Amino acid sequence: MMESFERFGLVINDKIVKTPIAIAAMAGIVDAEYVLARAPHIGAAFIGGYSIDEKTMAAAKTIATTGDRKEFLYDDPVTELKSQIKKMEKSHVVLGLNLRGSTPESYSSIAESLGDSVVYEIDAHCRQIPMIEANCGEHYLHHPNDLVTVVKSLKAQDVTVSVKIRAGIAPNDIVLARKLWKAGADILHIDLMDFGYTKIRQIRNSCPLMLIANNSINSFDGMKEMFSHGADLVSLARKSDERTLAGLDAAITRYTDENGWYNSPKQLCRGGDVRALTFCCMPVKDCPLIPTLKRHGISKEDFLKIKMDAVRDSPLQNGQHTCFGSLVWCCKLSSPCMFRDVTIRDEGLTGKEYMRLKRELSDVIMSQVFHDMPHDDAG
Repeated sequence: MMESFERFGLVINDKIVKTPIAIAAMAGIVDAEYVLARAPHIGAAFIGGYSIDEKTMAAAKTIATTGDRKEFLYDDPVTELKSQIKKMEKSHVVLGLNLRGSTPESYSSIAESLGDSVVYEIDAHCRQIPMIEANCGEHYLHHPNDLVTVVKSLKAQDVTVSVKIRAGIAPNDIVLARKLWKAGADILHIDLMDFGYTKIRQIRNSCPLMLIANNSINSFDGMKEMFSHGADLVSLARKSDERTLAGLDAAITRYTDENGWYNSPKQLCRGGDVRALTFCCMPVKDCPLIPTLKRHGISKEDFLKIKMDAVRDSPLQNGQHTCFGSLVWCCKLSSPCMFRDVTIRDEGLTGKEYMRLKRELSDVIMSQVFHDMPHDDAG
């Protein structure tokens, strides 16, 4: 698993993630057995949805009686979930439980019973009317303060929290993301509907949460587009067949082994997200860098200091023959630049190592950008 960490650098719930590909919950379908059959090609899985109190269990039964949709039905959610967790014990897959609860107490109680070995995913995604009427699913998107309260109740149990949402339902997805971040959520799992990568970029520009992009991402090009605009993982539901998962896993592994940074952002001037500050040159011309810094309350002087302090005594500090005298100001490897490439070779680096150093620099910049709640605008 250390090889996976060196390749992708992903950790969830203190566990190394083998690959940035996950399986999303599908009620009545995605359980431990479903995941284990696909385990070689995924890094995380969210099983469920599982109803965890009387109101949502009754709603699940109502949905199941229509015959249109499957549901997981049982008398005791704790017993059922413990059984699922036990089946996954020897798997490398990071396990998340997609849960449907009608009150904060339902979530905190289940976490108290099951412990911190799993990720707790709040289902704010389901749009089935019985679940919404049970104050679950999309109810939380229309009542974000209720959702915030649930996040806080879970975090009080000192567990890792994911929130599964459907984009475009809440009054403002950016405001919601910030509220969830402030409440203590760790992961935002986003069904992008028809919004595509622009929604991922907007949310990445507004918060530092781990982002999982979901909905019809079943090709390498589609996956890479999500990664280059801010996603940390992608998840599949209906298309989570072994062949599709194996192809995506092989493709992103090969790409990362060649390029060094699996979800490197597009450059800011080409529509990249805030992570692309790692590739920006000095703020000396009229370009997207200036409004981006202003949006996040960072002065030009602070930007210079953040980047130079971050690369002190590293190979990125050097590069007197580059445009601005240091590799810290150099662009993404995919952009042609003879001076950068010569300097990289002179420093004894490969292109892959250069990109990994840029990723480390991006992590430092992100920690500075989001050391406090950001401003209201996100591009």
